[in-house]
Amino acid sequence: MRLPFLSAVMAPTFDKIHEHADKVKECAWIFQQAFECHLNVHCDSFEALRAQIVHLKNDAHVFKHQIQDHLPRKFLMPMDKAHLLKYIKKQNGVLESLVKVLAWISYRSSEFIPADLHKDFFLLVDAVMDPFEEISSLVTESRKYFEHFSETQRNKVKEVIHAIHLQKHEAVHIEEMIKQKTFDAITDPLSLFHVIRLAELISEIADHAEKTGDVMRAMLAR
Repeated sequence: MRLPFLSAVMAPTFDKIHEHADKVKECAWIFQQAFECHLNVHCDSFEALRAQIVHLKNDAHVFKHQIQDHLPRKFLMPMDKAHLLKYIKKQNGVLESLVKVLAWISYRSSEFIPADLHKDFFLLVDAVMDPFEEISSLVTESRKYFEHFSETQRNKVKEVIHAIHLQKHEAVHIEEMIKQKTFDAITDPLSLFHVIRLAELISEIADHAEKTGDVMRAMLAR
């Protein structure tokens, strides 16, 4: 039997999970600025913004390790510990995906991305930003569920998971549109590969967000 004792045992853990989610969301906002800066020839702050994300990533890693190192070991938890650890890993994976995209962007200057594709890339970045708000909501709503095990609250968590799922598919749709246009806009093989891979990496941000939802769904199913 699962007992609603989160406030006594799990509250510190969920506090850290939420702090980690806030760091991930903060990085997302800076990522959006960095991407826009990269495509703007008059902007010279890309590397500074990228450095900010690396700094925040290190802060987020501290929260991740604190969660992993301080899970209650002597008490029955309201969810599978393995699922909880996996959730933290997946939530952190969203942050890692942002860093990966910025690294890839830095390999070549923005002049290799045709101006005709800029609007589509902005749409793709906007699409992968939406799940970051949902991840924060996912932590908040799931915490409420594990406090009371209300079926109504359980459904609210599932609604958030479903929203992330839909957002991921919207990102994939825009990614495919960019790929199609890229083959018509670029003939140089190296530039073609770089832009195609960039679209894939940005879309993968939403994929990582969806995986956090999948793990939370497994936690609910216990």
